[in-house]
Amino acid sequence: MHSLFSEPSRRLFLLRTVVPIFLLAIAVTALAASLLYWATREADHASIDRQHRLVQFVVSQLQSRIAHDQESVTVWDDAVVAVRGGNTPEWIDLNLGSWMNTYFGHDGAYVLDPRDRAIFAFSEGVTAEGTSAYELLRPTTAPLVDALRERMLAGGDEGLTDKILSPGVADLAIVSGRPAVVSVKPIVSDSGDIEQQPGEEYVHVAVRYLDEDFITELKRDYLLDGLRFAWQDDAAANEASAPLISSLGDTIGYFIWQPYRPGAAVLSKVAPAVLALFLITMAALGGFVSLLRKRSLKLSQSEATVRHLAHHDMLTGLPNRAQFDGRLKRALQPVRGPGESVAVLYLDLDRFKEVNDTFGHPAGDELLREFADRLRRLTRETDTVARIGGDEFLILLPGVSSPDGVEEFCQRLIETARHPFDLSSTQVFVGVSVGVALAPQDGLDPVELMRRADVAMYHAKRLGRSEFAIYADEMDSDINARRDIERDLRKALETPGQLSVHYQPLFAAGDFRIAGVEALVRWRHPERGWIPPSVFIPVAEESGLIEKLGEWVLHEACTTARDWPVDTVAVNVSAFELYNPAFAVRVANTLLSTGMNPKKLELEVTESALSDSHGACERNIAAVRDLGVRFSLDDFGTGFSSLSRLHDFTVDRIKIDRSFVAGFGKANGDEAIVQAIVDLARAIGLKTTAEGVETGPQSDFLRSIGCDELQGFLLSMPLPAGEVERLWTQTEAKRAAT
Repeated sequence: MHSLFSEPSRRLFLLRTVVPIFLLAIAVTALAASLLYWATREADHASIDRQHRLVQFVVSQLQSRIAHDQESVTVWDDAVVAVRGGNTPEWIDLNLGSWMNTYFGHDGAYVLDPRDRAIFAFSEGVTAEGTSAYELLRPTTAPLVDALRERMLAGGDEGLTDKILSPGVADLAIVSGRPAVVSVKPIVSDSGDIEQQPGEEYVHVAVRYLDEDFITELKRDYLLDGLRFAWQDDAAANEASAPLISSLGDTIGYFIWQPYRPGAAVLSKVAPAVLALFLITMAALGGFVSLLRKRSLKLSQSEATVRHLAHHDMLTGLPNRAQFDGRLKRALQPVRGPGESVAVLYLDLDRFKEVNDTFGHPAGDELLREFADRLRRLTRETDTVARIGGDEFLILLPGVSSPDGVEEFCQRLIETARHPFDLSSTQVFVGVSVGVALAPQDGLDPVELMRRADVAMYHAKRLGRSEFAIYADEMDSDINARRDIERDLRKALETPGQLSVHYQPLFAAGDFRIAGVEALVRWRHPERGWIPPSVFIPVAEESGLIEKLGEWVLHEACTTARDWPVDTVAVNVSAFELYNPAFAVRVANTLLSTGMNPKKLELEVTESALSDSHGACERNIAAVRDLGVRFSLDDFGTGFSSLSRLHDFTVDRIKIDRSFVAGFGKANGDEAIVQAIVDLARAIGLKTTAEGVETGPQSDFLRSIGCDELQGFLLSMPLPAGEVERLWTQTEAKRAAT
């Protein structure tokens, strides 16, 4: 009885309890497995789709980047002159060929004349004969070149921005049996001074292959495992592919790789546990969902990071130019009449380059981050602070009720920048120059508003830095005037007669003999008359003409004063000239061509040359000193460098700045400062020259403290060469009579 009873009971238990639970467990497991399978597939598809779009985006960006790379050398007066000349293959190779390979990684570079004949070819590290080397490429590039010439003939500024300076055509193509990006750009004048017939420009063709090195970069930078290129889409079941499609819709080939599948990776870890642990299916499913969510969150965070970087500056975290442009456009939409205004402020840090040169770029980056934090604390939530590059910032102030409020805000900006910056236990003092443009007073076009704020900022810098200026129409006139000076200075350098060199004598403090002369450039404009050096020298430095001007002055001084009976012929050298690695060679060539005694030549440099962190100035000074040329440190005591920098550079003379000499007799202790400078120079074996000597007491004091040479209007103004020779004769006659 008991046995019979127990058997039906077990069957009943099995049917009513075990079977339903088992079936329920199977159903739950099946549902969980189905949900798990679906979730992993969706995650894999989303991941593959993101990688697919990433590959296409990188290739698209490469086309734009190559065109931008080209513009660094194709929008350039020197390039136009060089390719027209046809006799400068080394220059063309150095600037338009091999340099594009070593600096930008371009695999090929070709220069075509107006008839599309190749005058230069560079391919895969080798400079080849232009015509034959280009013929293999012509079927591919001819349509692009024709399209470019049509655009040049049509004219207009369509597609041109402050970043895209010239028209261009780029496309994907097959070059020498390899997939490549081909970009075509015209070689045009950057100044507009060189006349070019539309459609007749020389053309620069750049080629970047999309296999080998490019694939290696994609693997490394974007973690695309097994990435390869194939002419046909032969991707295996576990691989993904992205086609390379030209602008005409032709498929060039395919990038194929093994995509990262976060779902599959998770499933491979979770599935064994789900199968083995039947009783904890739901818990395992919950764990998987949690893990899957983390993966999704990570991907979402990555996308958010990419979106953030697309609209923010990486160094400071501030909005970038693109985000600022969008906010400015939105802020201008409701501004159409009197009442509230919108202010655009353009900021540029003063003396920031000196911080980088003296303390290094990491210190400069730290300063920029600290300055960005100060701007955040100074502005409202409705304002926008953006960094647009280097040490330049933009601020958008909507809802401005009056210009007085903007002026007060600018004063606060200048004051906050004056506070010292603590950089690695070192305090650094800089400043900021601010330009302001107001809408609707100065217009409603965003680009024009920012341009006018930029113009106002440069006006503020010319006021003496750490200043602000609100845009006015006459500021554009000042910009145009500086452009006119630059244009006329270019003509003056090419036309003999306008530029001349005057010579200011340097008198020995002991016996007042003429110990040397300083060569000073003068410009007599045919229409404006004498233009002060303080006007045209800064323009020459900003425009890059200072090297040509300095070379001319050096040659003229060495030629004229070669046989003068003086110990020293001093010539000023700009820091921009010393940055050029070829400076020492140019000095050597000038000495050889003029027959000048190197020991007689003395080059005057300022303290900014001593702050060159790259060492180019130091190497040039060392090379020129090896020739026998001496160096003097001009305007000593007014620069950013400390006295200890004198030990790092070899100079022969210190020139005491005229501002100290002018301060004699005042309650600011300038006599003590000059005494200390003279004592310092004597202690380390340097000679001293005092500038700006204009009174007898100044001369007497300088002689009494041991200054070696005197220079100033008391003794002689700068004179033409003929008058210097007469002055020397008169001075020697007086000395002989006494």
